[in-house]
Amino acid sequence: MESRRNGLASIHIAVLLFGLAGLFAKWVDLPAVIIVLGRVIFSSLFLWFLLKIKKERLRLLSGRDYLLMITAGIVLAVHWTTFMQSIQTSTVAIGTLTFSTFPLFVTFLEPVLFREKIRLSSVVSAVIMLCGVLFIVPEFQLGNTMTQGVVWGMTGSLSYAVLSLMNRKFMEKYTSSLTAFYEQATAGIVLLPSVFLLKPAVNGKDILVLLLLGVVFTAVAHTMYIDGLGTVKVQTAGIISGLESVYGILAAFLFLGEKPGIKELAGGVIILGVVFYSTFASAGRRTK
Repeated sequence: MESRRNGLASIHIAVLLFGLAGLFAKWVDLPAVIIVLGRVIFSSLFLWFLLKIKKERLRLLSGRDYLLMITAGIVLAVHWTTFMQSIQTSTVAIGTLTFSTFPLFVTFLEPVLFREKIRLSSVVSAVIMLCGVLFIVPEFQLGNTMTQGVVWGMTGSLSYAVLSLMNRKFMEKYTSSLTAFYEQATAGIVLLPSVFLLKPAVNGKDILVLLLLGVVFTAVAHTMYIDGLGTVKVQTAGIISGLESVYGILAAFLFLGEKPGIKELAGGVIILGVVFYSTFASAGRRTK
């Protein structure tokens, strides 16, 4: 009982940290791509340190796996950059809520990639979730920064759906920490040229904040989440993960003064409602 309670606490803290990570897009006055670069550099270094302490094997099993890991790292770079860009362009609420729609894309990609039968209930959930997104869109004009934020956010959602499906295959062979290390290290290499192209004015404070984002809000949060899965069911962890957007929106209200509008709240209720329903439904199917 005590170990399960500790596991639940670990997952809740990890999800809270994930939810707060989006605020760094507002706190750091740097381009989104530079923020992500700093994030993955510090996080991958910390993960490498943990892997060495655990004496975990760092080599992959085949050349094909290296190629797939590199591809996943590129997708991760796209995901985090578009996610941060969404928040910088619009609000934390729009960035986190559009990210929460990634199950919409998984619904249609998973049957194709894994040759699984598509469920009617999943299609219905995806359509309802899309309606939630339409609530968030203020107007269908790309000149509107909020609409731009939705577009960036949905791009990030799609890329995360692809990444999550790739990770599903990796989990059959490798630990999540090793997978995260390779993906984030690759993302760092891919994004490194942006420093020479953008030539950002990075100061000591920026480096410290990015160090905090990379180590605490990424690597440590990831480690706590995985450790929590040792005593908590995946379905339960999935339900808790749905709170990431809630934590992010509340934190943005408290620390940034961002107050979601009625349409954003309505869209958020629809999106998160579908996420929670789908998670509970999935848990119910697995227990039968």
